[in-house]
Amino acid sequence: MATVSHSAAASHVGKIRSNNQDSGYAGRSLFVVADGMGGHAGGDVASSIATKRIIEADKPYASAQDAEFALQAALIGANAQLAETVFEHAELTGMGTTVSAIIVLENEVAIAHIGDSRIYLLRERELSQITIDHTFVQRLVDSGRITEAEAMVHPRRSVLMRVLGDVEASPEIDTSILATIAGDRWLLCSDGLTGVVSHTAIASALASGANAQDVADLLVKESLDGGAPDNVTVVIVDIDDNVSRTDSPVVVGSAANPLAFGEEPGRNRALRIPALRLHPVRETHFEPDSQDYLSELIEEDARRARRRKATWLVGVILLVLSIVTTTVLGYQWTQTRYFVGVDGSNVAIYQGVQQDIGPIRLSSVYEDTDLVLDDLRVYDRQQVEQTINAGSLADALAIVERLKGAIVE
Repeated sequence: MATVSHSAAASHVGKIRSNNQDSGYAGRSLFVVADGMGGHAGGDVASSIATKRIIEADKPYASAQDAEFALQAALIGANAQLAETVFEHAELTGMGTTVSAIIVLENEVAIAHIGDSRIYLLRERELSQITIDHTFVQRLVDSGRITEAEAMVHPRRSVLMRVLGDVEASPEIDTSILATIAGDRWLLCSDGLTGVVSHTAIASALASGANAQDVADLLVKESLDGGAPDNVTVVIVDIDDNVSRTDSPVVVGSAANPLAFGEEPGRNRALRIPALRLHPVRETHFEPDSQDYLSELIEEDARRARRRKATWLVGVILLVLSIVTTTVLGYQWTQTRYFVGVDGSNVAIYQGVQQDIGPIRLSSVYEDTDLVLDDLRVYDRQQVEQTINAGSLADALAIVERLKGAIVE
């Protein structure tokens, strides 16, 4: 029977943020990552409240279906608690949090997810992303409007379409049940990791063979090495057969600290925007799932696409003009050159150069002389047949006169 053998959690504020708005929990059978948002006054509170509420679901269940239902209920309960907190503390208006959570029950894993934190599974050294981001750009990818590569650099890549918070009473939460086997390694993480560390690097760290805690610490370090513009939180869960587990539950991030909040001195409540969630640095935010908002962002994306096409077209036009200009100038230069050669049975003066470019001839007969090729001396005739270069028209005329003089001699 497969079950949790080891687990670990690690969290870091990153190199830019002033406080850690992430929370993480590695428990007995429950594992959670939450990424709070709402600025300095609300993000840490949101993830902490949600995580502490969801931790109550860390208990035995009769089936994976029961665990799935309990997870969903825990997230809905956390959402209600966040709304109640905002009602009692208006200065927290607009706070919210993502949540990715799993409960491991024998050979199955119950999953609940909302937002853009992620759950991954490493099986037989192959890493798979289990959850789907609830972001605007993910919708653009799913609808075929942009590619995965374009999504990575899209200016709206941080716009969240679903979170726990004070906007929706019953937010839509993704839940599922998956099988798990001995040797599986599960990863739960905030976007502070996936926004900096590549899929390949994450897979390499998970498959390194190091223990769960060392891998968690390594992934956090790689995020820091990459600049860590956001908080980063990692939870690792290892699955094995009939292993006696010794790990104790651990809480990291803002949920590990006492909950404390209040009205910010001098804060102007008139400036609050209830529906907007803002990370202070990365401009991550949440917008309700409204058609008007989607239409506006889609139109903005279309404008960006048109600008890209216009820029590409201008670049192509400039490139073509450059090629044409170079060709014209090059051709004009060739027409300043002359040589003496054969035209039929006579000696002729040619304008241009002897080389051709495919079907394009770079020389033409400038003057067909009355000098017959067979009248020339053998040596002179061979030179003319091989062509004689002239620096100018005057030089070419002088060469013809010399050849005529040689006949007289």
